[in-house]
Amino acid sequence: MDVIAAIATGSAATAIGIVRVSGPGCFTLCDQVFRASAGRPFAQLESRKMAFGEMLDAQGRVIDRGLAVRFPGPHSYTGEDSAEFHCHGSPVVLRELLSALFAAGARQARAGEFTRRAFLNGRLDLTQAEAVVDLIDAETAAAARNAAAQLDGSLRRDFEAIYDTLLNISSQFYAVVDYPDEDIEDIRPTDIAGALRASCRTLDRLLATCGRGRVLKHGVRTAIVGRPNAGKSSLLNALAGYDRAIVTEIPGTTRDTVEEAVLCGGVLLRLIDTAGIRETNDTVERLGVARSRQAVESADLVLAVVDTSRPFTAEDEAILALAAQQERWILIGSKADLPSAPVPFISWQPDQHPPAAVLSVSSVTGEGLDDLEHAVAALFPDGAIPDGAVLTSERQQDAARRAQNAIRRGLSALEGGLTPDAVLTDVEEALGALGELTGKSAREEIVSRIFERFCVGK
Repeated sequence: MDVIAAIATGSAATAIGIVRVSGPGCFTLCDQVFRASAGRPFAQLESRKMAFGEMLDAQGRVIDRGLAVRFPGPHSYTGEDSAEFHCHGSPVVLRELLSALFAAGARQARAGEFTRRAFLNGRLDLTQAEAVVDLIDAETAAAARNAAAQLDGSLRRDFEAIYDTLLNISSQFYAVVDYPDEDIEDIRPTDIAGALRASCRTLDRLLATCGRGRVLKHGVRTAIVGRPNAGKSSLLNALAGYDRAIVTEIPGTTRDTVEEAVLCGGVLLRLIDTAGIRETNDTVERLGVARSRQAVESADLVLAVVDTSRPFTAEDEAILALAAQQERWILIGSKADLPSAPVPFISWQPDQHPPAAVLSVSSVTGEGLDDLEHAVAALFPDGAIPDGAVLTSERQQDAARRAQNAIRRGLSALEGGLTPDAVLTDVEEALGALGELTGKSAREEIVSRIFERFCVGK
């Protein structure tokens, strides 16, 4: 296997830069680009301890002084001999060091190749490999905690327990069939049914986390709706902490959707500031209103904004009726710093959802923004599911659901009076789906698609 090398700290100038190397024979290669102050060859440096020395370019000239550390396989990240160089984060220095490694015989690592080698060498399964990139991409503390727990194997352990249970059923059946003369205990349908029910319960629990996983990974798609000049763009700017959207006293300023990601109550909101919803003859504004309605229909959360400094209108009522079609929405009375006009009592129809909260907010003074954070946090609670026990990718969800469906078919057949051998096909189908999930039997294209998400150096 080739020795691979890559810059692991990006292309911008930083205080510290890291170059990673991995592959059989990499210590001999590293000896050509690093001269330890202690005078010892690289392969004889104490493992997993930093050594100070000089980094050399392809001509053997000193380009920097810094630290190097070696990680002997198989107890390294990749499962093979690996090393890291920690030097000053000048892009020029890092490129020169990388070029020296190439001249010594290494090649450029492909995107995700270090982690891919960790998977191929049994250091990680596919759920842990996905957790690596989820941890890098995490935009909230909750997402980072969940990814860290998955990297520690929390999700893998759940799936492996189901896999082992199904494998025991399959192997015992084949043992009875292949060795009829041996004194092997026959399979009892009640034992199989109990094992299948327990496996199904675990998969039910994990699949119930799909919505939470989508929120952790992608955030909550949140539409801000209201009539023109209701204070929608001001609310977005207040939550974002800067003037992301244009705010004027002229109604209809926002004619298209404006998007911004913000943290609100510890939840990542993908805010969509929509065009004010009203009847209009302006062609461009009418297109914006149509997009506003589409944004509401596809949103996970709707913030319906009503300007309480102006009289409540039929347009306001229609907007609230639109918001009430969604399960999660919050009614926000804006411009709380201004004198308020009377707001009529609103009764909700049976096919409508009442608001999760009714708040009074001022984007100018900040009044009510804390209440909004509390309301959002209550709608998307952080601690409802243990960290790591959340399905965060469509691939995981698809494989788990296929395993669940196969187990349910097998259980239904068993309860219908069929013999255990008739259930075996469903058990093996579930084993195949679970094997895809963890990587025991994943096809090459699935593995490649996962590692395409990684950056070079990881």
